[in-house]
Amino acid sequence: MTDGQALRSPARGTRPANRRQLIVRAAADLFYRKGYAKVGMGEVAEAVAIGPSALYRHFRGKQDLLFTVVADAVRTLDAVLAVATPDDIADRLAAVTLAHRRVGVLWQREARHLTPERRAELRTQTKRVGTRMTELIRERRAELGVAEAQLLPWCALATANSVSFHSLSLPEPGFTALLSELIADIVDAPIVLPAPASAGESGRPLATQSRREAVLAEATRLFARNGFAGVSMDDIGAAVGIAGPSLYNHFTAKTDILAAVMYRGDEWLRMDMNRVFAQAADARDGLRRLVASYTRFVLENPDLIQLLVSETAHLPETDRHRARSSQHTYIAEWVHLATEVHPGWDPISARIRVQAAQTMINDIALIPQLRARPGIDEALRVMSAELLAIQGD
Repeated sequence: MTDGQALRSPARGTRPANRRQLIVRAAADLFYRKGYAKVGMGEVAEAVAIGPSALYRHFRGKQDLLFTVVADAVRTLDAVLAVATPDDIADRLAAVTLAHRRVGVLWQREARHLTPERRAELRTQTKRVGTRMTELIRERRAELGVAEAQLLPWCALATANSVSFHSLSLPEPGFTALLSELIADIVDAPIVLPAPASAGESGRPLATQSRREAVLAEATRLFARNGFAGVSMDDIGAAVGIAGPSLYNHFTAKTDILAAVMYRGDEWLRMDMNRVFAQAADARDGLRRLVASYTRFVLENPDLIQLLVSETAHLPETDRHRARSSQHTYIAEWVHLATEVHPGWDPISARIRVQAAQTMINDIALIPQLRARPGIDEALRVMSAELLAIQGD
């Protein structure tokens, strides 16, 4: 059953055999649409027509429920990969990802609300998935070096999970086939990573003298690490070295800080895009340059990307609408170039490809050990070119 196939809620007062499944499904939907912080256990109970006390017979609390939603999906993926072969890995991964389409967002956006122990447990499960993916890819491509074989599984998983970050769809079996094709493009991508360089001494970053800039920098870091809802004005003040109330000399509310960060990120991306358009020889060259520009930006600003991806829902309505409209406009520019290069692509398929490329870049940038790999920028550009079919002539 896919996320698009809703489980029917039972009549109130009945005890269906699949009640736990109904609860997990309802919770996944609510956490996905509204965000974990904005959903109460009573709301989950109402969605499956039971009282809160009955809900607590199945789950100790909201954290337990969130953990179960994500962990069940990861275990399902693990089971699917356990029986996969090097030849059918892309097909199986595409099918299971579409069957649990919401979980990518929940893992990236909401797992920060779990206890450190629960997060560690999920990381152990996902590492097992990554290990199995690595085994399958190395069987498929015996020529791969260790570094490449360690990177490609996470890029393939990110490509699969890109469908979690949009609501686009295609008639089946076309959607699954396209996603399988994109995953296979990553698994078979011709990347080469250089050997790690010896670690040199890195100097401490310079500190700005502007109090406002310091607030924005520390808030971005804290929001990315703990989520907007998990950070207080006192937390931000402590990071900057001032009392929390002093922040109100610069911003009227915590949401104003988030909005300022979001707008800045949007403007940086637009400035880079305008520079690309001014330099590009044609649509293909423009798309290649846009991929390179975006890759550089994301690798240099992972915390900001985390906020753009996962914290928009916390903005006030007007700011939220503006931020999402801006993100959609930016993606539309990529889609326009892609359809110029490939006139046979329909806009929905083109956007699915664009979202896959951007999500892959974003996800790898959010994994510190992969972001720091020598040659990672070029590897991401090569894989994005595969997804967008703009490889070198």
